[in-house]
Order: sequence, then C-alpha cells, then structure tokens
Amino acid sequence: MPALESRTVLDQRPHRVVVLALDGVYPFELGVPDRVFAGVEGAYEVVTCAATEERTVVTGADFTLTLQHGPEALDSADTVIVPPCDMRRFTADLPEPVRAALARIRPGARIVSLCTGAFTLAAAGLLDGRPATTHWAFTDRFRRLFPEVALDPEVLFVDDGDVLTSAGVASGIDVCLHLVRCDHGSAVANRVARLCVVPPWRDGGQAQYIEQPMPAEGASGTGATRAWAMEHLDRPLALRELARHARMSPRTFSRRFQEETGTSPGRWLIQQRVQRARHLLETSDLPIDRIAAEVGFATGASLRQHLHAAIGVSPQTYRNTFRGRSGVSDREA
Repeated sequence: MPALESRTVLDQRPHRVVVLALDGVYPFELGVPDRVFAGVEGAYEVVTCAATEERTVVTGADFTLTLQHGPEALDSADTVIVPPCDMRRFTADLPEPVRAALARIRPGARIVSLCTGAFTLAAAGLLDGRPATTHWAFTDRFRRLFPEVALDPEVLFVDDGDVLTSAGVASGIDVCLHLVRCDHGSAVANRVARLCVVPPWRDGGQAQYIEQPMPAEGASGTGATRAWAMEHLDRPLALRELARHARMSPRTFSRRFQEETGTSPGRWLIQQRVQRARHLLETSDLPIDRIAAEVGFATGASLRQHLHAAIGVSPQTYRNTFRGRSGVSDREA
C-alpha cells in the first residue's frame, strides 16, 4: 500500500490518470478507470492515450479507436494504467513505440496494470523482483516468460507501493476502488462502489474463480457461515464453532472454505476484522481498545499488530490520515 497521504477533493488539482491503450486492448477494461474515478467528482482527471503519434488503436473487438491523446500524455501522469490486450498479439519483447511510451512515465508516478496488462509491465522490466499478479489462466505462460517476477496468482490484486497489478477483468474494478480508498478513504470508495453497483471489497482471492470440479450433488457451501461470522466478529469464532454452524467436520469445513474463498478460515477472519476496524477508525470516535473489542481482537495491541501487518501503519496514524485528527494517543481510552 502506498504511503498514506491525507487528501481532500477541493484543495488540489485533479489527480491525472492516464490510461495507455495498446493495440488489441479489450474495450471493457479500457473503460473501467474512467467509470470508477469519475465517481469522485473533481478529484481525478482521466485521459486515454495511444502509444504512437497516430493515436489509432485497433481494439480486441470489431472496431478501431481514434484517441485524442498520444504518448505525450504520459509525461504529466500521476497514475498510469495499462489495460489488457489480446494475448495473441503479445510476446516477451515490447514493440519499440510501447517501450518508448512507457519510458516517458515520470519518476514517482503510480503504475497499474489490469489483468494481462501485467505482461506489458513485466516485459518493460517494471516488475523485476516485485510481487505481482495477473489472470489465473495465464499463470504458467507468465512464469515462463518472466521468472524474475514474484507472481502470486491467488490474489485479486497486488499493491507494491508505486506499482500495482490486478487479476482478471472485474479485478480491474477492485484495484481502482482500492486506489480511491487509499487516496480518499473507505467512505468515498464505498460511495463509488454503490454508483458502479459493485461490492466495495471482495473476499478471498482469484483462487475461488479458477475452474474446479463441481462439488458432489447436495453438498452445501460455507457462504451462510461466512455471513453469520460477519455478524459475530466480536466473538472468538474458533474453527470448531464455524464448522458446527456449517454442519461439517472442521477438516471438511476448512477444505470447502479454501475452495470457495481462496484462503483459510483463520486468515479470512483476520481480513474481515481488519476491514471492519478500518471502517470504524474512519467513521467513529471509538477508542482503539473499544474498536479492537468490537471487531474481535482481544486487545488494542492485537489490533495494532494486525493493522500494521496489513497496511503498515498504526490505528491512530490511519485514523489521523482519513479523519484529519492529531495529538491523540493510540492508547486513548
């Protein structure tokens, strides 16, 4: 997650997001950034550019685009987003115009790939030695071409500070909402998600979308138990209790849970508790210890540990960032 920075919509110029459209680009993903960032009125300026001065892009559909901007738009980008392209056009060697366009990105700009756009960033050397993700169906091909990248095919997106990568299709919405949340807080991101009619945060990783054999007829899932757990996060919720609610053995429950969410019950619970704690830190004046109790962490120290592991900051630093408060101790009671 990038260093947290307090921002307001009205006291600064719009954050300039430049979407780089390459030949073979998929129109759906090409339009995602504008749809998401436009939901924060006045905060972002989104422009789409081509990699060449001709400004003509052949899409992965049955039409061609003529864009208003060429590669010069990248010179002033605060965030650059690279949507996916038709993989039949892709090799490990970037066309020179694409490489030259990417070289125009100024130091300090945030760079984001959607879906197989990670192939473009990797071919440019921008992912060397970094964690990254891409669409699960192209995992093997990506690893063959770019063994120097620490690929994690199980997550929906990876935030490595100034470089972010996302998994397939809808994960492009996930990562754009994540950027809005980082820039403006969860309340704004949640409002944008409602406008887009999508969840503000999806549980689990893309492992839940990988093709799996159908479960045995009549087998039940863990969805109802997950919904129940969300209503009782203040309780300890041991594995045995979750399994009993789902009417499964702990072993069967753990296996089924992993298949459906891409993560373990324990890790999922921590993720939900951290998310709930972030919401309370942003939207309430509750003391840290009270928030810890509300979300099921035994102590304020436990909340601090888990929040720092998730996003690298303390609860009070997080609260100060999104609520503009200062001078209050983490141990406020």
